[in-house]
Amino acid sequence: MNRIEQGKKYQDGVQVSWSETGTEQKEFFTYEELIGMKINVLDLIYNPGIYLVDPGHHLIASSV
Repeated sequence: MNRIEQGKKYQDGVQVSWSETGTEQKEFFTYEELIGMKINVLDLIYNPGIYLVDPGHHLIASSV
């Protein structure tokens, strides 16, 4: 899992980004997906560093 560096809000969801092997990676999650994972959207946008992303399984988890 990779630590999220940035979350960007869109009308239909949030795009998160992180660095992996020196390149920026991005993945998009709908609000429904985030609610299903019990992720606080405002926290994800304003405090992205407390979350980890698993792009292989399309999951986000809190690191705290």
